Formats: sequence, structure tokens, C-alpha cells
Amino acid sequence: MSKTWQELFEHWNNDANLEADLKAELLTMDDAQKEDAFYTNLEFGTAGMRGVMGAGTNRMNIYTIRKANDGFARYIAAHGEEAKKRGIVIAYDCRHHSKEFALESAKVMASYGVKAYVFEELRPTPELSFAVRHLHAFAGIVITASHNPKQYNGYKIYDQTGCQCIPEEAAKVVALVNEVEDELTLEVDELAVYQEQGLIEFIGENIDAPYNEAVVNIKINDVPKDEVVVVFSPQHGTAHKPVMRALETLGYAHIHEVAEQAEPNGDFPTVKLPNPEDKEAFTLAIELGKKVNADVLLATDPDADRLGLAVRNNEGEYELLNGNVTGALTFYYIVSQRKAHGTLPVNPVMFTTVVSSDFAKVIADKYDVSTEHTLTGFKFIGDRIAHYEQTRTKNFVFGFEESYGSLIDATIARDKDAPQAVVMAVEMAAFYKAQGKSLLDVLEDLYQEFGYFREDLINISLAGIAGAQKIKSIMEYVANNHFTTIADMNVVQVDDFIQSISFAEGKQTPITLPKAEVLKFYLEDGSWFCLRPSGTEPKAKVYISVRSTTEAEAQALINAIRKDVMAIVQPIIDQD
Repeated sequence: MSKTWQELFEHWNNDANLEADLKAELLTMDDAQKEDAFYTNLEFGTAGMRGVMGAGTNRMNIYTIRKANDGFARYIAAHGEEAKKRGIVIAYDCRHHSKEFALESAKVMASYGVKAYVFEELRPTPELSFAVRHLHAFAGIVITASHNPKQYNGYKIYDQTGCQCIPEEAAKVVALVNEVEDELTLEVDELAVYQEQGLIEFIGENIDAPYNEAVVNIKINDVPKDEVVVVFSPQHGTAHKPVMRALETLGYAHIHEVAEQAEPNGDFPTVKLPNPEDKEAFTLAIELGKKVNADVLLATDPDADRLGLAVRNNEGEYELLNGNVTGALTFYYIVSQRKAHGTLPVNPVMFTTVVSSDFAKVIADKYDVSTEHTLTGFKFIGDRIAHYEQTRTKNFVFGFEESYGSLIDATIARDKDAPQAVVMAVEMAAFYKAQGKSLLDVLEDLYQEFGYFREDLINISLAGIAGAQKIKSIMEYVANNHFTTIADMNVVQVDDFIQSISFAEGKQTPITLPKAEVLKFYLEDGSWFCLRPSGTEPKAKVYISVRSTTEAEAQALINAIRKDVMAIVQPIIDQD
């Protein structure tokens, strides 16, 4: 019989060995805070386990970390002695307690005889993916909360290919995690004990050097290195060293790093949110860009798996490109140049997600590259890469998500890789500048050829227990009451990933992708919008994508769809 939140609180509060800072936090909680901290356990979402740091079963702390690792260690051990010997690679970002959580993870793994390779300092998530592959390890862990606010941290698990564990395998781990009845009873030895046993080994430059070599080798063209001017910000995260090392190796002469944001800092003091999707995150980069007359501004998130891009326009101002646009622009450069060089493979395939726009797809169609859509979460793209690696029926050329993440070379990593994306973005800017064009000029050319694509993302933030219930109510209401008319247009198709059924023209067709809390609606002009709860934050998300012959028409359509969708869900949001 499961315990109530009150019983769990008392159990933690009465534990004589509870860490002093967590015990002190418990004593300051009111009833609402106690309930939120103990009403549930942290669960795995689209990017692993993520939550606010603090005391409680619904919080990130050494006890919930030990519990997660206890299940994952038993999962690895169940695969035999070879899996234990191959071991696990563990990386962590700049957030508070990240190193502590990484070391606790390593100690739990070692307690089961699983060899743990731990980075000596913070490293990007894609370098963890690379390290798993480079060391032929059996699994990987990253301690990170990506772009979430500073009070969050997280725990992501990886398989032997360097890909985040897909739901089928993650479910096996979660089942083992859930067998742990009391996380407070899990104990480990001191770090030195496991080091003496050879079960914990620290790694660093032996991975950094080959990762850098691999990243710089993704270049397609030998471009002028002394003309393009770039401003880069790691936003206090892990990208500072690998990105600057790569660009220095390649010989670019005018790379300006935002000094105030170069050093790692889990408080993220210069930004409200360390998220390259947020325009405010570019404030300091824009200031520096204007001083040095930069062509492009680049900003990564704290664990360096996502890249935001801004380009100087003819008025000297900087326009931020969203993830769909950056993905399409990067893909166009890669596919057009590889086609020109004769290096485009046979049966090429590009991967994106069901919530990404069709901009990249129409480019892919022109170059006879097939497009495959997956659910949100780069692990699904990584899984398809592995599938074609085995079957050899298609060859990967690019993968991206609308949420600013992409992968250029799948032999390097199987997750979003911002250092790769930076290297390609700088080369791309230099290549076109040598032709007298900015990236905005190239983008306008693409709009003229393929139509004006516009996207919008509505984040409906609903925190806490009540917020979680409202998100659930929104999804249930929309699933049970499919929209029929939006923006004075008929809804011609509904993809219900909850049921794995597509509804169109009075017919029902099975959806082959895994079930997920996603509802996608297609309008008669080809526009679409999609609803899903976030897997990493307390939010419901509404994605909108349109295509029109002019920019003004596209924006007007976005506004009309947004207005009608929000008119339907707003009453649920406003409920007491």
C-alpha cells in the first residue's frame, strides 16, 4: 500500500541520517509545499528525470538520485559481466549539485560492480554521447536540466549507441527504480574505496581531444576564415571550452565570446532563463554584436545540446531565427553543398519531429532526400539512425528538432550536438559572406522558392499539483472534442497519438509511431497546429505552423489560429 504525502514527509523528517540541509528545508515547509514535495515520485519524461532540487520524493536530491541509479545499475547488471565491465560514462553540467549527483551516480553503479567513467569537470551532453561510443561503454548518464530555470536539475540515461534510452528500454529501468521502496535506505561507500577497486575512473582530455577532432572534421567547404565576425555565448554553461577550441582549431580569426557569460555558473546571473529560445538570453550577445559588427550571434543552452542563432539585418539589428528556420537553413546548406561536391550518399534521409515545420521537408523533396518524422525527443531520431545503420537501407544526412537541437554527423554522437551546430553555422555564414550574402539573404531566397513558412509556440505554464491537473484536463478535453473548424477553415485530419489513430475523411488509419500525449490538427490549406504537455517542464504546449505566399499572410494566419485555439483552452486554464 502506497504511503500518503503526509506519511512520506514524516518518514523523511524522522530519519536521523537525513542530510542536514534537506532536514532544515523540511522544517521550513508549509502544508502546500510538503504536499508538492511528496505527493508523487519524480518520473521520466521526454528527456529523462527532471525536477526542482530540494527535499522530497518529487525533488532532485542525493536520495532520489541514488534510487534512479539503483534501478539503472540493476538493469545494467542484468545484462551480464561484460556489460558491467564495459561500464557507464557519467557527465554533468554547471548546475548546483550536478557534480555531487554525478559522483553519487558513480558510487551507486560501482556498488553493483559496474565500472563508472566520470568526467573530471563539467562537459556538454553531446560529448557524453561521444564518450559512450568512443569508450565502447554499455551506457551513459548526464546530470543536467538543460534550459530549465536554475532551481532545476535532471538525470538522463543513454544506451550503448550513445542515444538516450528509448521508451521501451527506459520503462524497464523505471520498473526497477520503482522496486526501491525507500530511497533513504540506499547506502554507498566513499569514493576512494571504489577508485581503489578500479570501479571509478576519471576521464577528461583523453575524450576531449578526439571529440574536438571529430567535430572540426564535419566541415564541408574550405571557407575564408578572416572575414566572418561571430559572437558566441555559452550562457554560463558547458559549451565554452569545446566550442572555442573547435573554432580556434579551424582558424577563424574573429570569434568574440560574451565575457560575462563565459564562465560556468549555476545561478545563470546574467539571464532570466538560460534558454536560446528566449530573446532575452541574447541581450548581452546583441550588445557585443553591435560593438564588433558581428554577422551572426550564437548562443547555446547550459548542457550545450541546443543552439540559438541571430543574424544582422540591413538595418544593423539582429533577427533571431527559430529552431525550424535554423534547421531548414542548415539542412539546405549541407544538402546543397554535399550535392555539389558529390558527397551526398545514396538513399539519403533527413529526420525531424511531428511538431517541426515542413520547411526542411520541402527542401529535402527538391534534393530527393526522404524525410522521416518522429515523436518529440531526440532519442527517437537516434533510434531511427541506429535502425538504418543496421539495415543499411537509408543513409543519415541531418536530424533536427524545432526546439533548437540538431545533429550533423551521427558517427560522432546520437544526441543533439551544439558544438557541431556552431561549427556548421560559422562555416555557413563565412561561405555565404564570401558570396556577398547574409544568412537572411539566403533565407529570403528559400522563402521565394518554397513559400513563407511561419511558426508559433504557445507555452501554457501551469505549475504544481493544480497545474498538472489542468494540463491533463486540456488534453482530455481536446482529445474528446476534436476541433472541426479553426481560423474559418475546416480541420481535415486529426492525428491522435494518444490512441495511435489518424482521423481523415471519415476514415481511421493506424499511426505507426509509439503512443504519446500528442494531438495534431491539419487545416484545409496545409497549416497545422499541435498540442502536447511538455516532458521537461510544467507546461502545455501549442505548436502552430503555416505556409503562405507572403510574410504578411502567413503571420495573419498564425494569429487567427492562435486566437481560436486559445479561446477553446483558456476556460480550462482559468478554472479555479
